Amino acid sequence: MLRLGDPSRRINVALVVMAFVLSLFAGRLVQLQGLDSKAFQAKAAQQRVQPETLPARRGSITDVNGHELALTSEAREIYLDPYEVRPNQRDLIATTLATELGKPKEEIAAKLAQADKRYLVVAKDVDPLRARKIMGLGFRGVGSKATYRRLYPGGSLAGGLVGFVGDEGFGLEGLEQANNKLLAGQDGQQSIEIGRDGQRIPMTRSTRVAPVPGRELRLTIDRYIQWAAQQAIAKQVKATGARSGSVIVMDTRTGQILAMANAPEVDLRSWQKVPAEDRGNRAVAEVFEPGSTNKVITAAAALEAGVVAPETIFTVADHIKCADRILRDAHPHPTEQMTYAEILGESSNVGTILAGQKITNQRLYDMFRSFGFGAKSGGALPGEEAGLLPKWQDWSGSQRCTIMYGQGISVTALQMASVYQAIANGGVRIAPSIVAGTTDVHDRLVPAPAGKSTRVVSDLTARQLTAMLEGAVSGEDGTGNAAAIEGYRVAGKTGTAMRYDQKCAGYCGYTATFVGFTPAEAPRLLALAVIQDPKKDHYGGTIAAPVFKDVMTFALKTKKIPPTGSTGALP
Repeated sequence: MLRLGDPSRRINVALVVMAFVLSLFAGRLVQLQGLDSKAFQAKAAQQRVQPETLPARRGSITDVNGHELALTSEAREIYLDPYEVRPNQRDLIATTLATELGKPKEEIAAKLAQADKRYLVVAKDVDPLRARKIMGLGFRGVGSKATYRRLYPGGSLAGGLVGFVGDEGFGLEGLEQANNKLLAGQDGQQSIEIGRDGQRIPMTRSTRVAPVPGRELRLTIDRYIQWAAQQAIAKQVKATGARSGSVIVMDTRTGQILAMANAPEVDLRSWQKVPAEDRGNRAVAEVFEPGSTNKVITAAAALEAGVVAPETIFTVADHIKCADRILRDAHPHPTEQMTYAEILGESSNVGTILAGQKITNQRLYDMFRSFGFGAKSGGALPGEEAGLLPKWQDWSGSQRCTIMYGQGISVTALQMASVYQAIANGGVRIAPSIVAGTTDVHDRLVPAPAGKSTRVVSDLTARQLTAMLEGAVSGEDGTGNAAAIEGYRVAGKTGTAMRYDQKCAGYCGYTATFVGFTPAEAPRLLALAVIQDPKKDHYGGTIAAPVFKDVMTFALKTKKIPPTGSTGALP
């Protein structure tokens, strides 16, 4: 007979199995809600909470009157979430975005094909109105993010000085780079909880640290004088077939720079297209042998030592032997009697050497150092070079003589302008400055401290030098006649030097310079023009002096400095 099993036995086995299964579930529940709860909560929060950087608005760079040279405006970043894009819309989205953003369709299509990615940037610095139009099309997976873009309304106006900002928002050149921390401010942070659809979950917590906007950087530059300087130097560089040129305009009483122009000048709206060598500020970065503009320092040393006076007479030939070399004046002439004032006015190399031989090498070297040679100007200008001033103990026999008229040393345009600022300011050199001030947290302008003042020569020596320099412009045989300005007394000096060029591993070409100030009896403004490697003419008096005249005439009118008369004795 067939016997059925004991039902209680089957029930007991089933209960044991069920108890075992339930214990597994219970154990897993204890693990999830007890032992591993914090880890899973953190992972869930990580998936829900979306951190976001809130960009700070970059501060403006303005001229001395508050006109913006660099500013920041609102923009949008267009991005893709390929995971959310419907496959049947990829081609339409790629075509539309390519048309609206001016991007290659293939580039956008390649990003859309990366379906495992959640955030791919398509374009930055998009105009808000265009971004609104794109978002109005309602494409799923296409997003817009608020950001900022850097604009340079003047284009190339003070381009080499101002510099520019890269794609990541950091300053890459000029004042934009040197003052990046001040201008950039501090980005903020924001965290919100979002759902699987990418939308914020209502009533959930969020944290926000507001961004701190950047400060305004106000310069001493006057945009009108800057424009005139750029126009004048660009025109002359082109006319002479020169490699480059620079102009500096300075307030002689404060050392503040009113214009710092270069040719060629970088257009900040398309700086990526400009060769790297043309992006910087030549006025402080390019070094050259100053030539005859340097003779004023030899004169200052001799006058301060009391070994000569402006009326001291020298017998000047057109050549002189110095150690193993024969050094000559720019033009042949018979031996003649010349006062030291005439020597400087007519720019005689031989006469300068005769006067310079009355002082020691160390005294001459110390005068160079006092005027700022061999060191940066102290104006904190980005990219500035210190030039080259060999120690006096290392001068060769002939170098002692050539240094007196500006060969064998190298300077920047700013260093040479600073020399003449000291003379115009009664012998007191003021470290040149380019920053007028910055704004504080309340957007109030805080003026920058004045440049350091250092007496270089006595007031008497400065007035003697000024009278001698005035003769170089207004004198019958002066080399700077082309710099004369009707109604104003101008003191200045020409310079023509052979140019050392690494490309030819020696001297090839010339550097033409003119630097001067006016009104000579009560100096207000100084201007320097330097032209590198001109192919048509090369004398400072014929190609650099006219640039000085054009720029200075404009600056005098802009600053409303009235005419004082073209002749008269200095006080």
